[in-house]
Amino acid sequence: MTEQTFTESDRTDGIEPDMVTADHAPPSEAPTSGTQPMNMIQALNSALHVKMAEDPNVLSFGEDAGFFGGVFRVTDQLQQKHGLTRSFDAPISECGIVAAAIGMGAYGLRPVVEIQFADYIYPAYDQIVSEAAKLRYRSAGMFTAPITVRSPYGGGIFGGQTHSQSPESLFTHIAGLKVVIPSNPYDAKGLLTAAIEDDDPVIFFEPKRLYNGPFDGWHKNPVSPWKTQDLAQVPTGKYTLPIGKARIMREGSDVTILCYGTMVWVSLAGAEHAGVDAEVIDLRTLVPLDIETIEASVKKTGRCVIVHEAPKTSGFGGELSALVQERCFYHLEAPIARVTGWDTPYPHAFEWEYFPGPERVAEALKSVMTGGR
Repeated sequence: MTEQTFTESDRTDGIEPDMVTADHAPPSEAPTSGTQPMNMIQALNSALHVKMAEDPNVLSFGEDAGFFGGVFRVTDQLQQKHGLTRSFDAPISECGIVAAAIGMGAYGLRPVVEIQFADYIYPAYDQIVSEAAKLRYRSAGMFTAPITVRSPYGGGIFGGQTHSQSPESLFTHIAGLKVVIPSNPYDAKGLLTAAIEDDDPVIFFEPKRLYNGPFDGWHKNPVSPWKTQDLAQVPTGKYTLPIGKARIMREGSDVTILCYGTMVWVSLAGAEHAGVDAEVIDLRTLVPLDIETIEASVKKTGRCVIVHEAPKTSGFGGELSALVQERCFYHLEAPIARVTGWDTPYPHAFEWEYFPGPERVAEALKSVMTGGR
């Protein structure tokens, strides 16, 4: 058997000799513009393909994120189309994955790394907090860390305590990081593209319960596909959405709901279930936060309900509540309410008792509409 070797040209373009086929030849340019229905997996995958075709400094790696294309297939075909040196598998070492990305970023690359589940991100926390978030400041601007850390997060898939966590507040607390959480395919692609182009480190959490369709929390109902939603109509070419700008998903006058990720769809269902004219705001970005949109909405409605999957204590809802109180105190007609996960490990057997569903959201809405009584 002849040993397979790389030629110098292979190293230059990153394509292993036995990978080049008619179907998987490296693209010479980004896909032509057009729109087609995509689920969130496809939209994220499209963003990666477009940016890797456009910019040779963009690369992707992680555990099973190379040849296999990732556990959820978000990195599917990246290695086949863009080469072994730009999409590859990493050892099972989250600390090492992020550390390598920081070094790459300091030398001018734009790595996009995948942490297989957000529950596994903790070994990388020191590198993210002590190195990536501080690099621009500690070097007086000589170096930056233009890295994107992608990771599926949240529950609703019977993943139990080690595949369902929502650790976003651990990162919103750290100066120097941006934290992005999309709720639909259109936003997912535009925000991931913006994150890759950002010169600062971005933590990009992907609500895995939304990968294949919107989920309103009514878990006994049939699964709804993305193709029925307007926000699943995604341009095939490049576009970006601004990091730090919220989206008003539903206009209303009675109460403001602040939410993100899967809870956007749960909040919409909860408002319908309660029969309340709620204004539902999808934050999209936790840091930087679109406080102007929040303030304008709460001053209009006079009431606020905050919804997230993470445990209540020290969750990001606490920060949102404080900001609303500071800026809208004289406009509030009822105490701010929070609907969250419980302060326990995420349970497997009691998934739907833990998961904030539309009934709990509806109860909170009715409570604030009666003055919090």
